[in-house]
Amino acid sequence: MRTTYFERDDILVLRFSDKEITREVAQDWNTTVSFAADGSVVEVVILEARRAGAVPMELRHDFAA
Repeated sequence: MRTTYFERDDILVLRFSDKEITREVAQDWNTTVSFAADGSVVEVVILEARRAGAVPMELRHDFAA
């Protein structure tokens, strides 16, 4: 998974796969989910991420128990 935050535009992109995007579905006005041909989620884009509460995120660099 790759997470990218574009601070100037307040856009958060969560990329789950390198598969080609074949379909996009708007969940609401600021959230879009993109799918691969096999139906798996490839990417989630959140506009105005800070306002939506998605940023700031807590980053942890721990190991799973």
